[in-house]
Amino acid sequence: MPAAYEAVSVDYAAVSPMLVVVVAGLVGVVVESFAPRARRHGIQVWLTSAALLLALVVLVWQGPGHRTVTFGGSLAIDGVALFLQGTLLGLAFISVLVMAERFGGVGSDAFTPMGASTPGSPQEDAATRAGYATSEVFPLALFAVFGMMVFVASNDLITMFVALEVLSLPLYIMTGIARRRRLLSQEAALKYFLLGAFSSAFFLFGAALLYGYSGSSDLAQIATAIQGSSGALDGLLLPGVVLVLVGLLFKVGAVPFHSWTPDAYQGAPTPVTGFMAACTKLAAFGAILRFVYVGVGANRWDWEIGVVVIAILTMVVGAVLSVTQTDVKRLLAYSSVAHAGFILVGVLAFSQAAVGGVMFYLLAYGATTVAAFAIITMVRQDGSEASHLSQWAGLGRRHPVVAGSFSFLLLAFAGIPLTSGFTAKFATFAPAVESGTSGVVLVVVGVLASAVTAFVYVRLIVLMYFTEPADGVVALTPSISSTVAITVGLAVTVVAGVFPSWALQIAGDASTFLL
Repeated sequence: MPAAYEAVSVDYAAVSPMLVVVVAGLVGVVVESFAPRARRHGIQVWLTSAALLLALVVLVWQGPGHRTVTFGGSLAIDGVALFLQGTLLGLAFISVLVMAERFGGVGSDAFTPMGASTPGSPQEDAATRAGYATSEVFPLALFAVFGMMVFVASNDLITMFVALEVLSLPLYIMTGIARRRRLLSQEAALKYFLLGAFSSAFFLFGAALLYGYSGSSDLAQIATAIQGSSGALDGLLLPGVVLVLVGLLFKVGAVPFHSWTPDAYQGAPTPVTGFMAACTKLAAFGAILRFVYVGVGANRWDWEIGVVVIAILTMVVGAVLSVTQTDVKRLLAYSSVAHAGFILVGVLAFSQAAVGGVMFYLLAYGATTVAAFAIITMVRQDGSEASHLSQWAGLGRRHPVVAGSFSFLLLAFAGIPLTSGFTAKFATFAPAVESGTSGVVLVVVGVLASAVTAFVYVRLIVLMYFTEPADGVVALTPSISSTVAITVGLAVTVVAGVFPSWALQIAGDASTFLL
């Protein structure tokens, strides 16, 4: 065999969680093709849930003993990748539980367990109109999770680009799968797809420039080329870094690449919105951490000020525009934009403590987000989701448990003490303060933006408790699957706020990259 064709070593134990997810996705496609229509939904729910749990068990069992760079250097299974993949699997699992919900007939409080509705029944009709009960959403979710798991472990720009497309394409379809508000959903999917394709082109062009600069797409070799730069091809470096960052910042919804976020969040089926908001943000920030810390951190003085400006704009725009929203999903969308800015503050601190803080933030924010959108799916008026803020008036009087749970999650978004949001902000902002003047400026802007978003959340809480109830608005009783998802989200929000040391310790111990 010629020397140019060297065997690529693969540590299958290290990548086994990803293999479990993608094989389950392929099995889901077969189920969708051959299983009886009446049984597809139930089979897909159990298959998807079992696959995600099995992948999480395999990751905990095999991961710590198989930290390595594998697949010819294209995948780095290190502490950061393992923590983010484990968090991703957990968030995806509770998101799937919410997607499995099949509420009963219009205006009723009845529910049916996963897959228990019969063809032609009011339950099936309601689930079909809702869109997210469509069974093909589950294999699509598995393929998206597989892409996200590869994304956070990518040690090579080509692998990162392939993972970006693998995670994005199912999300475009899932965004447009709603049937009750079909035109709004399809419009959101089209915008998401077009802007996503545009950002992918930026990423690919930037990767090509970095390859031209370093002669490799491997992040470690790009870092080596930067440190030993002779100056001959330096003109390719900065444009390449900027273009790759544009592609990555689009996925987290940073300003000015955020315009898809409110439309996609509003138009997508609400459980899919929760999945996107939690898991996509985690995967994208995992890729950003690896790119800037492993690949191009050595020349950060050239591009850091630009990302600082983006972080400031993201916090300010997300906070200010959330004040003007009248739709609860769009409100949380702009809240998500602001949170992307808060996380960028930690990314720009460039320290191991900052990496741990960012990972803790992604865990805390993701759990709170999935639970919040799960509650939004329960609030209905005349059989449709009550997404307008006026429809949430007086909800605390008629459904105190639902309103109380949602209020607690809003306080966590605001960063109120004894919630995970406060601990996450502290873990992210503290390393930034220690990083220098720019970090202090970012933290000051972050605190002010947090105050603005707190006003928005408190205003909604006041609306739920201190106004007259809206006519015809009910909170449906969730099935066991949604109850478990909401309970897990609330539990993480409480425990990570009251007893955060264990999670911070795990995130801190995992905040190392393999080169």
